[in-house]
Amino acid sequence: MTATPLRVGLIGYGLAGSVFHAPLIAATEGLALDTVVTSSPERQRQARAEFPDVRIAATPEELFGRAAELDLIVIASPNKTHVPLATTALRAGLPVVVDKPVAGTAAEARELAALAEERGLLLSVFQNRRWDNDFLTLRRLLADGELGDAWRFESRFERWRPQPKGGWRESGDPAEIGGLLYDLGSHVVDQALVLFGPATEVYAETDVRRPGAEADDDTFIALTHASGVRSHLYVSATTAQLGPRFRVLGSRAGYVKYGLDPQEAALREGDRPGTGAAWGVEEESLWGRIGSGESPLTGGGTPVPTLAGDYPAYYAAVAAALRGAGPNPVTALEAAAALDVLEAARRSARDKVTVTL
Repeated sequence: MTATPLRVGLIGYGLAGSVFHAPLIAATEGLALDTVVTSSPERQRQARAEFPDVRIAATPEELFGRAAELDLIVIASPNKTHVPLATTALRAGLPVVVDKPVAGTAAEARELAALAEERGLLLSVFQNRRWDNDFLTLRRLLADGELGDAWRFESRFERWRPQPKGGWRESGDPAEIGGLLYDLGSHVVDQALVLFGPATEVYAETDVRRPGAEADDDTFIALTHASGVRSHLYVSATTAQLGPRFRVLGSRAGYVKYGLDPQEAALREGDRPGTGAAWGVEEESLWGRIGSGESPLTGGGTPVPTLAGDYPAYYAAVAAALRGAGPNPVTALEAAAALDVLEAARRSARDKVTVTL
C-alpha cells in the first residue's frame, strides 16, 4: 500500500515560497502541500490558483493552532523570522525545513540543531544549489580524478542589476539579515565547503556600489581550506560582464563552466518537475570544458556533458528522512559551518583582516 502523504505547512509565499518550495513540495511523492501561510490577499489568490486544494492561513499563529494536522513545516519567510518560527515549530513537535540562511549567526543555528536533537525531530536547511547541474557535474569530475589534485576553485554568482529593487533583501538594517553576503554567499560558501572541506582562513571584501543601495551588493570571499585548496567566491549584482560560473584548476586539468543551472528559470516560468520535458537538462552549447594549456573560449579543452540539475532530489530526501529511510540531506550543523565562514567574512571586510577559524 502507498503510504499516506505527509502534510506540509508552508510559511511564506514570496519568491522562495512560490517559485521554489511550493512547486517542489507538490511534485514530491509522499508529500502534500496542505497549507500556505501568507497575509497578502494577492498571494493568497495566487496560491489557490496554482494549488486549488491548498488551505490558506493568514498568520503562522493560525497554522500552529492546527499543528496536530501537519507533519512538516517549511519556512520560506524573510530571514529575520527563520529562528523564531523554527523554534516555535520544533517546540510544537513538528519537523522543519528552513530556507537558507537558517539563522543570522552560527550560534543560533547550533541552538536550533540542539533543540531539534533534543526533540528527536528533523531540522533541514534548503541548500538547493547542491543540486545545481554544474555542481553535480563538478562533484563527479572531482570524484573521478579528472582534474587531478584540486588546487584552486573559483565560483561566481554574478548579475547585472544596476538599480536596487528594494525590500528586505536589500535592507541595510542588520536585523533583516539582508545583503548578498548572506543571500548568494550562503550558496557559494556551502558549495565550497561540501567540495573541499572545512575552511581555516577567511578574507573578504564587501562593497555597496549602487546609488540608493543599503546592503552589500558586490562581495568577494577568499577561503583557505584545511585540504590546501583555495576558493575564490564572488557574489555581485553589479557585474556588467559576467565571468564563468565555475573555474576549477587542478594538477592534471581545469574545468570551466559558464551559465546558470536552468531550474530556477524554469520554475519562474511555471514549468514543473515531472510534467513535461526532461527536468534540469541544459543544451549542449552550455556544457563546460575540461582541458589544460588553452582557454575554453578559443576552443581549448573537451566539452563535458552537464549532468541534469535535480532540485526535486532535496524534498525526496526530506520525505525519506521523515520516514526513517534516509539521512537528512542538509543538516543545521552543516549550515552552521557555513555561517561560521560568513561571520568571519563580515568581520574580515569590516576590519580589513584575514580571519583564522
